[in-house]
Amino acid sequence: MESTLPISKTTGGLSLIAAPLVFATSTFFWKEGQYGVTGGTLINLSQVPWIISFIVLFDKLKMEVPRYATVGLIIAIYGCLSGANFGFVGVFGEAFQIPHKTYLETFLHYPLSANLLLFWPGPLFPLSLLVLGIVLIRRKKVDLWLGILLCLGAIAFPLSRIPRIESVAHAVDILLAIPLVIIGYKELVTSKLESLSL
Repeated sequence: MESTLPISKTTGGLSLIAAPLVFATSTFFWKEGQYGVTGGTLINLSQVPWIISFIVLFDKLKMEVPRYATVGLIIAIYGCLSGANFGFVGVFGEAFQIPHKTYLETFLHYPLSANLLLFWPGPLFPLSLLVLGIVLIRRKKVDLWLGILLCLGAIAFPLSRIPRIESVAHAVDILLAIPLVIIGYKELVTSKLESLSL
């Protein structure tokens, strides 16, 4: 059945490519494990193609597992909200010279807001990618090796962001980018072939 998704395959393909690449670029601008102004800005901006990418990937599943496709997408977008907010923390931290320890201690005075905006949705981003990768494999919507790489990248993601070790972060960024860029490229090829057949 033809998708009713209001996003073209070209837009979806470009988003799947841009999301992990822009996100990976932000890691090169870390300053002593902190995102900083440039890194935080890139992380924040990368959430737009990330959200579009999630919409495209979940759309592949909506006919077979509609409930999961709907609920899973909402959870994934909430996870992206955390990424954007952590980006803002990086921008404000450097712009206003707020040490990492200081803002963490300040957040203790606002636990509900801090948890809703940062700490609770944070794990939902890699968890969404992991479960999505598993379901895409089970439903044979992506090549097995691409699904496995997506799952491995999702599992490794917290290992790169919690301790903030740059070399590990770069490796995880590459691991996560490979399957998404290839899936995005396939979306672009499909879009081109469909336009030629019209």
